[in-house]
Amino acid sequence: MQETKWKGSRVRWIRGGFKLFYLGVDGRRNGVGVILKEQYVKSVLEVKRVSDRVMIMKLEIEGVIMNVGRVYAAQVGYVMDENDDFWSELNEVMNSVPKRQKLVIGADFNGHVGEGKRGDEEVMGRYGVKERNEEGKMIVDFAKKHGHGCGEYVF
Repeated sequence: MQETKWKGSRVRWIRGGFKLFYLGVDGRRNGVGVILKEQYVKSVLEVKRVSDRVMIMKLEIEGVIMNVGRVYAAQVGYVMDENDDFWSELNEVMNSVPKRQKLVIGADFNGHVGEGKRGDEEVMGRYGVKERNEEGKMIVDFAKKHGHGCGEYVF
């Protein structure tokens, strides 16, 4: 989840046997969260709430360590400092996950990677949307840095 807009660093049960882990700073914008089905709650080993835009949860499921990240990039046109902070936090999280562990990132990167491959075949297909913008370039660069040649990452 992103844009939860809830203030605080909390865990709460929600309807239907699901547990929500979230972080929000000001209650008006941003905020990220991960919702788990009750059967997976006991599998949680660690939750790192990095910021109101980046969090990661480590689970052990049937002997496999799975890291589930939830990220929410700044909207297109936001102050570049906020975007720089986001990418720095995300890179730090990515570098903290050992290569032998699985990693899934659920993200709203708020950018356009554009149509066509443009020499980026290792990280994207040809069915993008619109023209690549600066945020889209950051997304492709991130995928190249962290995903090239590795089947362990899913974005």
